[in-house]
Amino acid sequence: MTAELSGTGALITGGTSGIGRATARALARLGARVVLSGRDETRGKEVVEEIRALGGEAHFVRADLRDEPSARSLARSATALLGHVDVLVNNAGIYPFGPTAQTSERDFDAVFDLNVKVPYFLVAELAPAMAARGNGAIVNVTTMVAEFGLAGMSLYGSSKAAVVLLTKSWAAEFGPRGVRVNAVSPGPTRTEGTAPMGGDLDDLALGGPAGRAASPEEIAEAIVFLASPRASFVHGTTLHVDGGRVAV
Repeated sequence: MTAELSGTGALITGGTSGIGRATARALARLGARVVLSGRDETRGKEVVEEIRALGGEAHFVRADLRDEPSARSLARSATALLGHVDVLVNNAGIYPFGPTAQTSERDFDAVFDLNVKVPYFLVAELAPAMAARGNGAIVNVTTMVAEFGLAGMSLYGSSKAAVVLLTKSWAAEFGPRGVRVNAVSPGPTRTEGTAPMGGDLDDLALGGPAGRAASPEEIAEAIVFLASPRASFVHGTTLHVDGGRVAV
C-alpha cells in the first residue's frame, strides 16, 4: 500500500467484478478507503476481504441500482461508512447488444435507468458536498461505441454517449468549485460480463491497433489516474483506453 490517496473516501459502483473490482483494488493500494457496490453479496465480500488482507479499508454495500432513490440511498450509505466521499467511480452498467427493431421498451428503460439515471443522481447527491469541501473527483466509465456507430450497439452506445455529454456538463458545473469530472472509454475488455461474447470480443478487438482485448487492470489504471492528484489539471475529458480503436 502507498499513501498517494491516504484519507480519500472512494465509492465504486459495480465493484464486485471486472473493471470495478480492479478499480477498487487499485484505489485501495494507493491508500483510499473504498466502498464498492453490487448486487452479489458473496462476490462483494470477497473483494472486501482481498483488500483488507492487503492492509486496506473496504466496505461492501448491496445495491440494486435502477432509480433516483436507490442511487441516493447508496450515496448516503457510502458517506456514512466513509465520513465523506471524495472519489466517485460510476462504473455499474449493462450492455445488451442487438437490433434496434428487436429492442423492447422494458429493455430500453433498464439500460437508461442504470447507465444514465443512476450516475446522474449519484452525482446530484455527492458532488455538492465535494464542491463544498473544494475537492473531489468523479470518473464515469463509458465505452468506445459511444464514439462511433456500430450495428447492434444503438441502445448501449447511446446511453453511454449521454454519459459523455454529462461528463462535460458536470465538469463545467462543478469544476470551478474544485470537483474534477472525467470519463474513461474502454475498448473490448475481458471480464466476467463479456465472457459470453467469446470470439466476438476478439474480432471486435482486432479493429484497433493494439489488436487485442484489454484486461480489467489496464482500464482500472486509467480510472485511478483520473481520480488521483496526478490528473489535477484534467477536467471534462474522455480518456480512450481502447487499444487505439477510435483512432482508425
